[in-house]
Amino acid sequence: MTRFRIGEAAELLGVSADTVRRWVDAGRLTAERDDHGHRVIDGVDLAAFARAQAADPDAGAEFSSARNRLRGIVVDVRKDTVMAQVDIQAGPFRVVSLMSREAVDELDLRVGSVAVAVIKSTTVVVERAAPPAARGRAGG
Repeated sequence: MTRFRIGEAAELLGVSADTVRRWVDAGRLTAERDDHGHRVIDGVDLAAFARAQAADPDAGAEFSSARNRLRGIVVDVRKDTVMAQVDIQAGPFRVVSLMSREAVDELDLRVGSVAVAVIKSTTVVVERAAPPAARGRAGG
């Protein structure tokens, strides 16, 4: 059974450890104490909580088959005569999109704009992270 300490759960949810503690104290998220007295959250419970916390899709999403939508802020726009590169910071994730300069101009994308990266792909690579205990032992 995978269990996460408060800080690990916070990192996965993209919030502070204090926020996770408040959710546990309020009964919104279930935690138990481990053998050392630290609060831990069962992986299945954390996954269910994360899914329930997921934001509703942006307006217009019901007209799209894409389900992977990351709302963020435009942090860089590079344009040439035909193409453009737009960098969006969506929480801890950097999303880079290559599109036509015309599309960037029509959407009026510029640094500081709020944008939604809509990802539709037939190939998604999934990697499994090392268990928390193994990460602490790496390199020594």
